[in-house]
Formats: sequence, C-alpha cells, structure tokens
Amino acid sequence: MHAFKYHKPDTLAAALGGGGDDTRYLAGGQSLVAGMKLRLSQPSDVVDLAGLAELRGIKADASAVTIGAMTRHAEVAASGEVRSRIAALADLAAGIGDRQVRNMGTLGGSLANNDPAADWPGAVLGLGATIVTSQRRLAADDYFIGLYETVLEPREIITAVAFPVPGKAAYVKFKNAASRFALVGVFVAQTAAGVRVAVTGAGGAGVFRVTEMEQALAKRWSPESVQSIPVASEDLTSDIHASAEYRAHLVSVLAARAVAAAG
Repeated sequence: MHAFKYHKPDTLAAALGGGGDDTRYLAGGQSLVAGMKLRLSQPSDVVDLAGLAELRGIKADASAVTIGAMTRHAEVAASGEVRSRIAALADLAAGIGDRQVRNMGTLGGSLANNDPAADWPGAVLGLGATIVTSQRRLAADDYFIGLYETVLEPREIITAVAFPVPGKAAYVKFKNAASRFALVGVFVAQTAAGVRVAVTGAGGAGVFRVTEMEQALAKRWSPESVQSIPVASEDLTSDIHASAEYRAHLVSVLAARAVAAAG
C-alpha cells in the first residue's frame, strides 16, 4: 500500500473540500482498502465519510424509502420501515456478503464502486430509484455506465438513494459460495412507471434491464411469462465460476423465481 494522507471530516462540505487532485472517498472500505493493499488503487488522499451523520439513516413514507449513502447493509436488513414497504430491499441487504461485510459495507459505497456482481445496482435499476448526490439527482437509468463505471464526477459524493415503493418486488440471486457475490441476480418490480426487470452479476458491462421480460410481465404477471424468454449470451460474463451460456440460462430461471416470490 502506498503512502497517502488521511482525512476524517465531520461535515459534507468539509469532505468535498478535503484532499488533493487524486482523492478517494472511504465509505465502508470493503472494496477500496482491498484495492489499495493490492496497489490497484493509489490515491494521494483518503477522505473518510464515517463521521458524516447527515449521510446515514432511513426515512420512509407511503411513496418512497430514502436511505442515506452511509447506511450499512445490516441496518437496511434490520429496518422494520424498509421491510414493511419494500421487503425485497431488506432481503437483498440480508444476503450481501458475510456478517462483517454487512456491518461495514454501505449502500453508497457499493453504488459508487459499481462492482458488476454487486447486489445493490440490481435493486436501484430494478426499482427505478433516484441517486441523490452532492451535486444533483440522477435517475437509475442514467447512472450506470459500465464495468466499475458511473456518471459520478471526481468531487461528487452520493448522499442518499430514494426507492419508490412498488406494488410488488422481489430479488433472487444465484450466489458465489465463497464471496456471496451474485453469479446472477434478478430484481423484478411492478412500479408506478411500469414493470422493471434488472439483472446483476451476469453482464460483462454491469447491471442491465431485460426489456422483453418487462413487456411480457406487463401483459401477464406470472413466472411462466418469463421462464421461456431466451437471454442472449454474447455480452455476458464467462469465467471460472460460470460460462456466459449458463448465466444466460440462470437469468430466465431466476426471473421466474423472483416473480413467484413477489406474488
């Protein structure tokens, strides 16, 4: 690990003004610290966001659940407010990593890192959530660019994510037995704006939507509507854990299971 300057601000304004040109923001540290140890990431400054109370917490009403960026996965999983309105989010958070990851990792950190096998991108895209940052509000469809890429600018910090309360929603994943990352994860939802189906873990460029399944479910909300819809394997990930063809098959299988779980 290379030498760096460490900053621990107590306000968002101080966090935005701290550090040099090559500054990285530390949320839960589950990805950044590992990357720094391997020298894959070599920031000049690390700004720790752990002291920013304004970025933590859960607010809920009849139409949306808003979760602060520094809220831990375990807090989402244990939240009665989240479970009563969007149970799929609580279930998703409860299935992330192991106990240490859930108690250290954060919603904002996961979305900023945008690992192609992470769970939260599936929920954000699947529900059509809004990512709130220090500069603007971003629709989920406009946020994700590709592998570990988002539209975030260097001095832009995620502050919260607003999830609209759906009519129905569920998330099902086929997990890597060691890391519990998603080999494939499918989030389905009936939202006020229509049916959405988001897939994480399978795409080489990250999370994506399956339009054909959305159209089929809009006509008939049933597992049978999606289980026979083929998913092309050309742009999917193929690695030591699963081939692209196997991942394509899993998308259809898990989509049907998610619809069944949503009711």
